[in-house]
Amino acid sequence: MANLDSYHQKRDFKKTKEPKGISRARTGKVLKFVVQRHHASRLHYDFRLELNGVLKSWAVPKGPSLNPNDKRLAVRVEDHPIEYAQFEGVIPKGNYGAGIVQIFDTGHYDFVENKNEKDFLDHLEKGSIKFRLHGQQLKGEFVLVCMNSSESKNWLLIKHQDQYATDEPYELEKLNGENLAPQAKQFKVYDHNSKLALGWKSDTTWRVLDQAIRPMLATLVAKLPDTDDWIYEKKYDGFRAFAVCKSGRTNLFSRNANLLNKKFPTLIRELNKLLRNCILDGEIVLEDSNGKAYFQGLQKGEPIAKAFSLRYYIFDILEIDDINLRSYPLKERKEVLQLLMKKTKLKHLSFVEALDPKSTVILATAEANQWEGIVAKRNNSNYVDGQRSNSWLKYKIRNSQPAVICGFTQGKGLRSGFGALILGAYEQGKLSYIGNCGSGFTEIELKELQQLLLLHQIESKPFDRRVKVSNESQATWVKPILVCEIYYSEWTNNRQLRHPVYKGLRRDKLSKESTTEFISPKLLEKERIVSIGRKKVTITNQNKIYWPKEGICKGEMLAYYEHMGKYLLPYIKNKPVSLHRYPNGIKGSSFFQKNVELQQLPSWIKTVPIISKISKESVNYLLCNDLATLLYIANLGSIEINTWLSSYKSPEKPKFGVLDLDPNGMDFDELKAVAKTCKIVLDKANVPAFIKTSGSTGFHIFMHVNEQYDYNVVRDFIQFIAQLVHDQHPDTTSLFRGVKQRQGLIYLDYLQNRQGQTIVAPYSVRPKPKASVSTPIFWEELNEDIHIADYNINSLPDRIRTLPDPWMDIFKLKVDIKFALTKF
Repeated sequence: MANLDSYHQKRDFKKTKEPKGISRARTGKVLKFVVQRHHASRLHYDFRLELNGVLKSWAVPKGPSLNPNDKRLAVRVEDHPIEYAQFEGVIPKGNYGAGIVQIFDTGHYDFVENKNEKDFLDHLEKGSIKFRLHGQQLKGEFVLVCMNSSESKNWLLIKHQDQYATDEPYELEKLNGENLAPQAKQFKVYDHNSKLALGWKSDTTWRVLDQAIRPMLATLVAKLPDTDDWIYEKKYDGFRAFAVCKSGRTNLFSRNANLLNKKFPTLIRELNKLLRNCILDGEIVLEDSNGKAYFQGLQKGEPIAKAFSLRYYIFDILEIDDINLRSYPLKERKEVLQLLMKKTKLKHLSFVEALDPKSTVILATAEANQWEGIVAKRNNSNYVDGQRSNSWLKYKIRNSQPAVICGFTQGKGLRSGFGALILGAYEQGKLSYIGNCGSGFTEIELKELQQLLLLHQIESKPFDRRVKVSNESQATWVKPILVCEIYYSEWTNNRQLRHPVYKGLRRDKLSKESTTEFISPKLLEKERIVSIGRKKVTITNQNKIYWPKEGICKGEMLAYYEHMGKYLLPYIKNKPVSLHRYPNGIKGSSFFQKNVELQQLPSWIKTVPIISKISKESVNYLLCNDLATLLYIANLGSIEINTWLSSYKSPEKPKFGVLDLDPNGMDFDELKAVAKTCKIVLDKANVPAFIKTSGSTGFHIFMHVNEQYDYNVVRDFIQFIAQLVHDQHPDTTSLFRGVKQRQGLIYLDYLQNRQGQTIVAPYSVRPKPKASVSTPIFWEELNEDIHIADYNINSLPDRIRTLPDPWMDIFKLKVDIKFALTKF
């Protein structure tokens, strides 16, 4: 067995995410190969063959070729562990091989001449091996032959003439990595069903983004964090913009996917000089010689007055050379961006440097220079498209708010144009009135803006008819489509802007994006006490991130339970609770806990001792019958609430029967079809059934059996229903519990119906992406628009407010199993 001493000696595994690994015997039936694109100090490709318990490795500067006339230099390097075949990511600066690693091709290989692995290894040591690759890009026979002597590190990688060979010039990209392959086709942008698709085509790849690139957004806070896991940046006063650079051509987009190329041709010319495929995120700013921004001057684009300069401040990079960097930590994305920007010194492009790490120093600087504000970002945060995250925070020196123009009032006296704009903003999808703004306009703006607004005049006000608007008798109403930015001093108690001042039109924002921004109280303190009657619950570590990708913190989860507890509690009353605790969030380690330590609990927490059927020992289960207990459980890091189907008072007779539809990798459309078949079968038997999302990938169908039957009767009944459903979907469903027997099939799990088995409660949060929630839904919602992840802690409060309860009758409608069976 080969050893990895040289590999280990070159790396500090506390600093790099590369796998440490050990040499080991082959476990699979085939030998793997992998080609990794490695953008270190120079771009090259790493070619690796699994052999003798390790990956035998060569660095190939120009990459493998399918043209037999190309004899590609391949420099032998140290053996790598087998686990390296799956490695992709950024090797941090200062480490051996620092740069970006991406898998270019992978598959398996076999021997052309050798009988076995030992024979192949002997030929490798002699300096010549022939093998056949079975990859996505690389196929057919190749030879690796050592130059000069078998001791030399320099080898040649050559393609054999076969059906996979080509006579065309084959160069993946130039050695310095600054251009795509010559065969890369023209980058193009097109609009398809209102969704922006970006793509580029080569002989081997076609990349498509199904929707517009949407910006990651920051949460407004009243004070900046002051720990060493944050970086700080100046908040720029301009237009948010994405630069998409492909094949030497750039397209510049606003945050709502409007093309800005004609508006800012100077920036396009400079971005084209980057000569790298990348997607950049930044802010377009117009500023004077002192660095003071002139927001209104951006409205018409170029030409720019001589007193001002146009700059594109770039603070993030989403992709480079076809590598998606969104899942990489911010500090690593910043390193990549800085390396890219260092290569070119361009007048109108600027890399956004991190500010002094002391927040007090930053604040003093920002206030002295009249900055718009400061942005704080967690240095390990991922880039999450289109979401407002608590991993990015914004602190405003001067308050501003995007507002929808809903109308205007008449001007008074000698004032030309209009008197004041009537403003609105969206709250939970509904347009709300936020006040009138009559100051901050120049005479020219008053006239031009009125002419523009008159083009969109409508008869009735766009707010609810019961909303009272200041000076409504003088109002001219307009379609709520134009957005402006407003300065203000504070929000009034009735949620209107105090001392509003017009800042300028926002052509870069859609009206629906103009939502009211209030400071998030959940982020102001690490700890708070919630008083519910005489019970007090101490909420701790509110700022701890529980969902790293989305930047959702523990405080937001607890705020959800605090708001939604009244909807969840009826389903778990008197039912033993099993805790599944995630003290460090969904990416940290977790553990289960049934038996609680009574002496560690507040006196008002209720528990019940139950004899375990397996161990025959008494287990102290929690009971969650009130909001205080729910918050106490959630504060322990128990993200999801899992309970029995029966109460402790009647442990052998369940309150609900459940059929669990587990897709097990099956197509989601088929899962919905199976769920609809369940409804048809249950309707035939006059069984009232209610459906909810599991919060993960499947659905749970609940039936209120009301403690009339023991678990055996309920289980047998639901097994009978599952069999009828399976008979109609024999090729896509299974009733077998064994994983091998139901692999790739929808599992109709009736075995949830047994004493001691737990299931996630309705309205419980899940430790899944987007902080999804197990949500009761209407059967009619099983359509093409349903996506389980859309039901999450951010969307549920609004759903509850605007829709009736899909399960409002579940406790009224009981299942008569004996009668139901007569219907079949």
